[in-house]
Amino acid sequence: MNERLAEDASKIDRLLDKTRDRALKFLQSLNERPVSVLPPPYEIASLSDRGIGAERALEVFEQKYEDGITASSGSRYFGFVTGGSTPAAIVGDWLVGIFDQNAFGSEDTAAYIERETIHFLRQLFNLSDVHSGTFVSGATMSNFVGLAIARQWIARQLGIDVSRDGLYALPAIKILSGSPHSCIFKALSMLGMGKNNLHIVPCLSEREAIDLEKLKKCLSSHQQPCIVVANAGTVNTVDFDPLADIAQLKQEFNFWLHVDAAFGGFAACSPRYSHLVAGLDSADSIAIDAHKWLNVPYDSAMQFTKHRDLQLEVFQNHAAYLGLPTDNPDFVHLTPENSRRLRALPAWFSLMAYGAEGYREIVENNCQLAKFLGKKIELSSEFKLLAPVRLNVVCFTLSGEETSSDAIAQFLAVLRDRGKVFLTPTVYRKIPAIRAALSNWRTERKDIEIVWEALLETRNSVNN
Repeated sequence: MNERLAEDASKIDRLLDKTRDRALKFLQSLNERPVSVLPPPYEIASLSDRGIGAERALEVFEQKYEDGITASSGSRYFGFVTGGSTPAAIVGDWLVGIFDQNAFGSEDTAAYIERETIHFLRQLFNLSDVHSGTFVSGATMSNFVGLAIARQWIARQLGIDVSRDGLYALPAIKILSGSPHSCIFKALSMLGMGKNNLHIVPCLSEREAIDLEKLKKCLSSHQQPCIVVANAGTVNTVDFDPLADIAQLKQEFNFWLHVDAAFGGFAACSPRYSHLVAGLDSADSIAIDAHKWLNVPYDSAMQFTKHRDLQLEVFQNHAAYLGLPTDNPDFVHLTPENSRRLRALPAWFSLMAYGAEGYREIVENNCQLAKFLGKKIELSSEFKLLAPVRLNVVCFTLSGEETSSDAIAQFLAVLRDRGKVFLTPTVYRKIPAIRAALSNWRTERKDIEIVWEALLETRNSVNN
């Protein structure tokens, strides 16, 4: 055995203690650590021949990189839709690395953990048992899996098996959506269906929700089976398509209903907001992220579908040593990955630890605080609220003269370098804008006060 490796193995208890100390120091520094800063240019080192051992590597990491690790898991990181990690999820994620299970099978303990976790999540999202589910790496891959199954369904309607014969005999597949996320275009590109075959259906006035009558008109003008990508929580304003009404259209038209509910699906956790996802159970496939509002570490998401038979056709691995799928197929037959880390374990720990009530409180707290920030913006003369705060995202812009993308970029760069809060730019209804997305269990009212003060200070600084 390698000398360094043997030495590290002999003192693994000491190494884990030191790692624990580093982890605690980081967690305890979240409130003071810069939420996001532009890192310095790093000098790339050469690979050592003999290695330096794990303890020295930990020291080098601390000296070289640790100060540049931002508090993106903290309470004032409002960029993108980034959750934190609950204490229980951290416990689960540490154990994932310790256990190092390849969660590809169907009969080992890892598989039972994943199936039980998916069962918990079906209950959390009010999905019936007709939906099977698996863990994947993120919302992009979750949407990819759902659309891959949809592609197989479309082909079956036309008497073609894409999984065996490819796309060559298949006419262009039409995909309809009102406000699709960018990852939908990416998935269509990877699946060979093509970004240009996604047709944008007009939305309701002043909304990001699809116009049902316009969708009906599009469906009636298209004779071939198609795919409708409905949105449960758009990224700019967390708007929701009328899922139940869209599902009702399936009685008249032949289409696959895929719902991108990456973070909006968590509206189901709260009686105050669950009406927004009414009809979710009617979808043929659903994408929901876990490292957003479930507050588990990256990377983690789930895909659900009513059509596991088609999912098997797409993703079945035909290696002789794996055998054929059973009634409980190996996960290797259900997603693009053959080897899979036990992503379900952090989610299992967090769901077991905090239950449905815990997630209701996280969702409602984030939404209440988003509305609080939205009200401050609405009443201010420095900023302009661009859309109602429907859930956990505040979409706003700078007030005054017509705001440019350059002005937004300059404002956000100064705000970022102050280190108190991190927000991301967007464009809403052709207006350069700013998004604040709240999805971290740590966020409190005092954080909103800190954020508001930072926004005002930055606005004054940029103006002067």
